[in-house]
Amino acid sequence: MEGIYILLGAVVVLAVIFFLLMEQRLRKITEEVTKAQSSQAVWALIQQQIEKVREQVNEGLARNISQISQQQDSINAQLRGITDQVNKQLQSSSGEINKRLDNAARVIGDVQKNIGELSESSRRIFEVGKDIATLQEILQPPKLRGGLGEQFLGELLSQILPPAFFTLQYPFSSGERVDAVVRLGERLVPIDSKFPLDNFKRIIECKTEEEKKAFQKTFSRDVKKHIDDIASKYILPQEGTYDFALLYIPAENVYYETITKDEAFGEEKGILNYALKKKVIPVSPNSFFAYLQVIVLGLRGLKIEKDAHRILDSLSGLNKELETFQGEFQLVGKHISNAMNKYEDARRRLDKFSFKFEQIESQPDLPLSEIGNEPKNEKIG
Repeated sequence: MEGIYILLGAVVVLAVIFFLLMEQRLRKITEEVTKAQSSQAVWALIQQQIEKVREQVNEGLARNISQISQQQDSINAQLRGITDQVNKQLQSSSGEINKRLDNAARVIGDVQKNIGELSESSRRIFEVGKDIATLQEILQPPKLRGGLGEQFLGELLSQILPPAFFTLQYPFSSGERVDAVVRLGERLVPIDSKFPLDNFKRIIECKTEEEKKAFQKTFSRDVKKHIDDIASKYILPQEGTYDFALLYIPAENVYYETITKDEAFGEEKGILNYALKKKVIPVSPNSFFAYLQVIVLGLRGLKIEKDAHRILDSLSGLNKELETFQGEFQLVGKHISNAMNKYEDARRRLDKFSFKFEQIESQPDLPLSEIGNEPKNEKIG
């Protein structure tokens, strides 16, 4: 593109130099004519030279105008190409953004549907919550119980998230390892699947109300201590985590008795309220699924945001290029306009010289002072 503008500038400069040389040549011819007014042969020769100069000027101007017109057509074609490219980019970007927004709306609908099903799931869980046989399978020795919880957590994560977005047994600089982390944007969501179930087992097995209340206090104290450990060991923003963590309770009936049906100390001192103050969120297998759906939606939202920024940056760059091209195109138009003005000036001067020579040829005795003057119209009457 820069080469085109240099070529156009060179054409304009050559045209101006050509006009000045022709004007100088005509001036010399006029001086020679003034010195030899009495020779008819000189007038004929001068007339021939004038016609030859006029033909050369017209041919040169026609050639330059043709070249300028071709360059202008080429520039117009390039401008149309850039405009078409910008329009296609805008249409493609708009379609991509609309598609991603539709996907996001569909995911939100799925999350709302899953949350709506939680009440029915809770009702069924309540009906089987006191199934001792099932509960005994869950309340195994601590090591086995912890291994099962981690295994359930890993399987659930692998069903919802791509492998690149979660890690099991994630290590911190302190040497502590959290059961899992989920990558959300540039940070991590820590998830702990260990849960103090020994005292919970005693609550289920106790026979009197007094024993139940005593074990509830002990169980609540153990859970709060575990929440404190999660908050201090795993919520580490300086190591890239968010300022909250998830406490995964691997059984719906345990979650129901511990969180949903927590009436030991009332709402102000309940386990859920205490956990939220420590920025630890208890989740069951079903509610954890809903949280993961929200995290997936967040990941898609981040991707849409990155793509939108990339598209806006590309459009901004194209807009700057278009503005630069428009400025240069206007400059070329100004040069063309100046060349046309020079052409008109040269044409008027040539016509004036032609008129003088015609006067000299037709009126050899005309005084020099009157050469070039328009004839005066005589008044009638």
